[in-house]
Amino acid sequence: MSTLYPLLPTVRRFGLFLLAILLPVLACADTLRVLSWPGYADADLVKIFETRTGSQVSVTFIDSDEALWERMQRHQGRDFDVFAVNTAELQRYIAAHLAATINITLIPNTARQLPRFRQVNTINGLVHQGQVFGVPYTYAEMGLIYDRQQVKPPPNSVTALWDPKYRGKVLLYNGSTHIFSLAAQALGNSNPFKLADSQWPAAVNQLIALRRNALGFYTQPDESVTLFRQNHAALMLANYGSQQVQLLRAAGADVGYAIPKEGALAWLDTWALSSQSKNQALAHAWINYLLEPEPSQALEMRQGLANTLTEPSYLHPKDRIVWLEPVENSERRQQLWERIYSGDRAARVLAP
Repeated sequence: MSTLYPLLPTVRRFGLFLLAILLPVLACADTLRVLSWPGYADADLVKIFETRTGSQVSVTFIDSDEALWERMQRHQGRDFDVFAVNTAELQRYIAAHLAATINITLIPNTARQLPRFRQVNTINGLVHQGQVFGVPYTYAEMGLIYDRQQVKPPPNSVTALWDPKYRGKVLLYNGSTHIFSLAAQALGNSNPFKLADSQWPAAVNQLIALRRNALGFYTQPDESVTLFRQNHAALMLANYGSQQVQLLRAAGADVGYAIPKEGALAWLDTWALSSQSKNQALAHAWINYLLEPEPSQALEMRQGLANTLTEPSYLHPKDRIVWLEPVENSERRQQLWERIYSGDRAARVLAP
């Protein structure tokens, strides 16, 4: 099967040779500026990288796709060298000239990845005009977390989030893009990422109904654990999937985890280069380091997230995963969701 990743031993040796040449240069490098989600750049892992390269790493954390976009847009990407972004969002960074092409020969550890992640030309959103713009790093499916005492039998559909018996008991992720896709799934739309003009009113009404069931909204995993336990939630849309399951169980919560029959929306996060990176060599070295076994295993052991080197143990063959894709209009989704979140009625939400 064809792939854009270098799998031949000679190419891997060439990549290692280039890194050997670059390491003395990296030792004199300025600070590497990383824009990351929590858990992707833990202090001890950063320290190892700094020691190896003689560099300094400055990490800025974000908690939503909207926050990531705002930080990268603020100064046209000049504030960061490398950033973590999901495949569905990456395309708009490419279109806005905020992302740079990646030289895979400088990332020989891609050879450690599972075949489906090495074959980047088969992953929607990673390749543009024959050039690679993202290296897969971690992923999670957005399943349903439920309190075993309150929800019996376990939920098997996303529509459980709308069940009147859970009014005031549903915890939701506050993200405009994903929540509209969730509504589209509940309505039975064949493609939850591409709403036609005629489908917007139904989606808005669906989310207004969901808003009535919500006890609250979260953006970060730790925040969701606190809200779930303190408010005795019954159901939660798990934007961070198994990561949140692990955190809740560690906190003593008796929770189960279900993949809905419609399929769980799933994000695949990649590392990408800023088009304004001041040190692309060091940025490539950062990505290569994070594809070593120790940093990759830390994703699973510490965060409960899957990595791209080994198969996760918590998914079953029957579980359906729906990889996120670019949506028809992210700005419109955000604008409408802000109105719904604020409590507006459908007429006001859809008003020009």
